[in-house]
Amino acid sequence: MLKAGMVGLQTPTQAEAMKSSFIEVGQRTLVPYGWMDFCNRYAGECTAQAESADIKLTPTVFRRIAQVNRWVNANVKARSDHEQWGVVDRWDYPSNGQGDCEDYVLLKRRLLIDEGFPVQALLVTVVKDEKGEGHAVLTVKTNQGEFILDNLREGVKPWTASPYRFVKRQSQTDPSLWVSVGEPGGSSPPVVASR
Repeated sequence: MLKAGMVGLQTPTQAEAMKSSFIEVGQRTLVPYGWMDFCNRYAGECTAQAESADIKLTPTVFRRIAQVNRWVNANVKARSDHEQWGVVDRWDYPSNGQGDCEDYVLLKRRLLIDEGFPVQALLVTVVKDEKGEGHAVLTVKTNQGEFILDNLREGVKPWTASPYRFVKRQSQTDPSLWVSVGEPGGSSPPVVASR
């Protein structure tokens, strides 16, 4: 899928671009319905891992992650679940080249796993955007901190550089367990997006 037709890449020129901090996670929380439905259809994507693993971040690794992010953003057209599937919320791969935020996240995650990155470091994350609406991003956990891959913004950014309020994400040891981010016990919006 990621071959010669990939979009050009702007690489970071400073070491700061590769530094971030770590997200503090809280207690176990509700799993998004869209993820549970996805796991029913793609059971192999939801297998628990023996232990957590972070990505060892080097300039080459950072460029590769950025390249995958840019390629997916450029090659998937935003389309809501209602327009595409006739339902409020469905998480799936954008196999027809169209999808919403969760679909971008799932494709980025799959491509990075196929490149050999550890699944435990590629965490589907639910946030609230600037308007308070549900949105999904991919958190990439590295030894240099955590970064966000987002279909609404170019580049791989430290999670603290995003304008979002983080709600919850997958556990590093079991993708079918989710943990709160921020204040424990906070409620999460349904992830319904047309982006």
